[in-house]
Amino acid sequence: MHAPTSTPLAHQLPQTIEPRNPGCELDMNWVRSVQVNTSAIERRANTLPGRRSVKKEYQAAWLCKAISLIDLTTLSGDDTSGRVERLCAKARHPVRADLLKALDMEGLTTGAICVYHDMITTSVKALNGSGIPVAAVSTGFPAGLSPFHLRVQEIHESVAAGAAEIDIVISRRHVLQGNWQALYDEMRTFREACGATHVKAILATGELGTLRNVARASLICMMAGADFIKTSTGKESVNATLPVTLTMIRAIRDYYDRTGYRVGYKPAGGISKAKDALVYLSMIKDELGNRWLQPDLFRFGASSLLGDIERQLEHHLTGQYSVNYRHAIG
Repeated sequence: MHAPTSTPLAHQLPQTIEPRNPGCELDMNWVRSVQVNTSAIERRANTLPGRRSVKKEYQAAWLCKAISLIDLTTLSGDDTSGRVERLCAKARHPVRADLLKALDMEGLTTGAICVYHDMITTSVKALNGSGIPVAAVSTGFPAGLSPFHLRVQEIHESVAAGAAEIDIVISRRHVLQGNWQALYDEMRTFREACGATHVKAILATGELGTLRNVARASLICMMAGADFIKTSTGKESVNATLPVTLTMIRAIRDYYDRTGYRVGYKPAGGISKAKDALVYLSMIKDELGNRWLQPDLFRFGASSLLGDIERQLEHHLTGQYSVNYRHAIG
């Protein structure tokens, strides 16, 4: 991974206003042409952890960048208003104030908060004035098997409640049965229900069977107007992996090369260590370029990741590792 070119702890790149992906007509010739060399993808992915190394202040810079890209998430059946309010406070102040001051990174926040529909109002109120968006999971998350009209209605209600982003789940059976028209129509309907609110399409890649299915599902969702494609709900037995990520971001690159529209990427589930975040960031930089290293085009779906990053930043400043409970998430 290359170090930032301006100042070691500069965590922001110049922002531009990105035109939203409008989608396009379903092109089955394009879909059928998509193939994946699984063994080559896996070999490439296996080399990634050892390909890039950053140390000292440059590593701290990249870890601060990672914080700014986190969708800080709580999706538990026992979520309460108090827990979500504490999580929102952590999103506003993700790292202890003394550490941020020493790093000259005061004002750093996470990219978003991600919650269930019932916690949208609480989150919007807790984040008022921070500029941190609220993302809501929707459409019968995590299985996506509730009646279709209720899934669409859930989107409408979450948008009305103040969610700035909607994370929808696709019907995995459409992919497994090769019913690409049904997947396209479903995603298009979800996009239309979101209106001006951005939509992330969760593919649940651990349940799609093959990397070719992952690539084709990624392409279909982008054709239907997805603003982001996302690996997982975090509830599957297999969530974000490097081979899946490589497959999905190459689909994003192909879509951009053909249409001129950039689509975002969100790996979710299983990313809990700072060193893993650095691998993902280096892959995005190598495969897609610096423009994708901004929160409008890349997010980590995570919660425990933030605690480990904060711990690593304290080690950078003090030379000592602190115990995990000193870096509580909420």
